This record gives sequence, structure tokens and C-alpha cells, in this order.
Amino acid sequence: MAGKNGSKAGFTVPGLKLEDGYKVGETLQMRLHALNDLQLTLKHAHWNVVGRDFIGVHEMLDPQIEQVRAMIDAVAERMATMGVSPNGLPGALVSERTWDDYSIGRAGTAEHLAALNLVYNGVVEDHRKAIEAVGDLDPITEDLLIGQTAELELFQWFIRAHLENSEGRLESEGARTEKDAAGKTEKDSKSGKSK
Repeated sequence: MAGKNGSKAGFTVPGLKLEDGYKVGETLQMRLHALNDLQLTLKHAHWNVVGRDFIGVHEMLDPQIEQVRAMIDAVAERMATMGVSPNGLPGALVSERTWDDYSIGRAGTAEHLAALNLVYNGVVEDHRKAIEAVGDLDPITEDLLIGQTAELELFQWFIRAHLENSEGRLESEGARTEKDAAGKTEKDSKSGKSK
């Protein structure tokens, strides 16, 4: 039952039907793509953030990047355990993803953080969908994804703390795109407006 290019082994974990192991592995493939994209996006923001709060944001992102890289390894190894070959190649990521590249280059801290908040929204939402998809099939994979989601939500909170006003509202509230989110914070900082 090998897939294209031998991407599936003839086994999965004990206690799971072969097709269920493959289904779990295939669900994890999109999580692998999302996490690979997230760590690259975080590193991009780390290199391109500027402004008064540069060092705090620059240094806040490094541990997030390292933890996301550890998540990538855990997902890939779980896929291999399930009998599905993980594909971490950039071409596969680009051709199979359902989202666009991060759209912010050199920009201020608030702009990057507002855009990253939207990136985290997508990753966390999709991780939660994957938890639902694998929950009835494999509690081990479900547990892995639950733990990762908790960490991702924590990282998003760190970012949101920079964007939140004393009333609990985000500067970039209502933004639908990264550029829109960045633009809302840029306008507020230029006008001296405090939310």
C-alpha cells in the first residue's frame, strides 16, 4: 500500500487501522507545512523589525522560533511513526499551502506584531481543526497537537500584549490581512493616537 514515491510504509502504529494511520499522517502533513512556514515567518520578522522597541521584540521572537522548530520535528517524527513520510521540502510547502506568503518587509515593531497576530490566528485555528480531525482516530497525535496549540496560544498572547490597550482591545482589531493589520498600527503611531 505504498503511496506515490513510496511516501507510505506498509505499517502504522499498533492498534490503528492502516488507513487511519495514513489519514492521521496526512492531517499532520499540513501542520508540518504550517509550522515550517511559521518558523520562517517569525525569523523573517526577527530580521526585519525596526523601531524603538526593536530589541524586546527581536529577542522575544527567538525562543518562539526555537520552540516552533521543535514542534516541526515532533510532527515529522509522529508522521514517520504513523508510516507516512514527512515532506519538509519548500516546493511541497508552497504548492500545498492554502495561505499566502507573509506580506510585511522592513517595518516597525507594532506593524510586525499586528501582522504576526493574524499569522498566529491561522495556525492556531488550523491546529484546532486538526485536533478535531484526529481526535477519534489517535489520542496520541491529538495530545501532541493539544500541547502544541497551548504553546502557540501562549506565543500569540506575548504578541498581543504589545498590541492591547488598557481596555483589552487590540490596535489591529478587525484587520483581515497582514498589511491591513500593520497599517492600523502604523496610522495610530503616526497620528499619536492611543487606543
